[in-house]
Amino acid sequence: MILEMRNISKSFGAVQALKDVSFDVQPGEIHGLLGENGAGKTTLMNVLAGTFFQDYGKIFIDGQEVVGMTPRKAAEKKIRFIHQELNLCNDLTVFQNMFLGEEYTRHAWKVDKKRELLQSQEVLDSMDTRISASTTVGDLDTAQKQMVEIARALLFSSELIIMDEPTTALNNQEIEKLFTIMTTFKKKGVSFIYISHKMPELFRICDRYTVLRDGAFIQSGILRDIDEHYATELLVGKRFVQAHLKEGLPSYVTDDVFLNVQGASGKSFKDISFTLHKGEIVVFTGLQGSGTEELATALFGATPLESGRVETKDGLLTMKNIRDIMQSGIGMIPRNRKERGILPDMSIRNNNSLAYFAAKHRGLFVHRKEEVDRFEKNRKRLDIKVANAMNPITSLSGGNQQKVIVSRWLEIDADVYIMDNPTQGIDVGAKYAIYKLVIELASQGKAILFFTNEYPEIHHLADRCFVLYKGEMAAELSKEEISEVAIMEYSTGTHMEAHG
Repeated sequence: MILEMRNISKSFGAVQALKDVSFDVQPGEIHGLLGENGAGKTTLMNVLAGTFFQDYGKIFIDGQEVVGMTPRKAAEKKIRFIHQELNLCNDLTVFQNMFLGEEYTRHAWKVDKKRELLQSQEVLDSMDTRISASTTVGDLDTAQKQMVEIARALLFSSELIIMDEPTTALNNQEIEKLFTIMTTFKKKGVSFIYISHKMPELFRICDRYTVLRDGAFIQSGILRDIDEHYATELLVGKRFVQAHLKEGLPSYVTDDVFLNVQGASGKSFKDISFTLHKGEIVVFTGLQGSGTEELATALFGATPLESGRVETKDGLLTMKNIRDIMQSGIGMIPRNRKERGILPDMSIRNNNSLAYFAAKHRGLFVHRKEEVDRFEKNRKRLDIKVANAMNPITSLSGGNQQKVIVSRWLEIDADVYIMDNPTQGIDVGAKYAIYKLVIELASQGKAILFFTNEYPEIHHLADRCFVLYKGEMAAELSKEEISEVAIMEYSTGTHMEAHG
């Protein structure tokens, strides 16, 4: 086997993140590493990559024990880690990022940029990325940045590539392209450790699986020997009800209009009109590039509206100042928590209070007791797993970070909540916690505007669904009309072909 990790244990203070975990990978296999946020997956991979040193246990690469693993040793052993949170320098070019820390030099001191550029472009072209290696990374969108991360791992002929949620920012076509690349390199003997919460992807691409729960090894096996339902039971340790979450619940929708949008146009969307009622959950969906992401930020004033009107129950909004929009009764949970959600240098508790400070705080000073009470209330409500609320928010797992971001916005008690892909990169348990919270908010008379590309979320939550295609409204679907086939037809433009 190419990798064997025996009895790995790792603690951070009083928190034991890994408990006697064993894990192995065969040559030329794609191994799915499964577990909820906080299960220990990323910690185990950071031990393998040399970022953390294990307290106990041994690591063997190609049958040889590696003592004192470091990032440099991992690179020498041809191990590459593509992190869920992108690690690129926006001010550098693509090829400079791909060779960062491992530059080619001439005359022992001068960087051979021409060689780096040519070799980087060769890898990018082999992946059919259509990305120029000379482009500044800051000019790329998130999906393109993800492809650069993958290209960087392939650049140095890696033999074991760790991928942590690699498809989060990719559309279906890009995911298929990634899987084709992985399959090609698998045939050449390259092994992959694939971490994902998306069950269809795991069953589509992985050969074997290992499940971790609460830092402990649960089970390994061949993926085709189990199904998605059984895999979910392994992850959470209990049976999830897969029925519609709103089944049997009354409708909370009233005739009161909380948000009225007419003729909204922006950089990537045009002439969008809809109303959002008290107690209603309206979902917007569409493929990447359809305009949904820009529409979400424009309705919160974070990106400009070129034309159109936005009104709340209290009247017309100027859309010029985000604080005014918050104080008018609108809150927003953004996508991509690393870039838009968390302040990594601030504590968990302070991150929780940010929206309150911006919209509601009136005094000159912050009252510690009020801040402690505010966080404790939200910790219990959302079951945020935290050892010390004054630790940096980056000490939390992705799912718990997202719960802090959600709880932050609950503090302003908004009438309208815009939720832009709020379950991105979190596990099934945390997802269901957010789904139930959304339904609870609707039952309390809040109005929810939910943006997602995942059909199960639409199925579980939507009272109505709007589908965008190339920036325009392609369809408005009632709860009864919503189906995966219908959404796919409208989001891909198939409905236009069918009608001439």
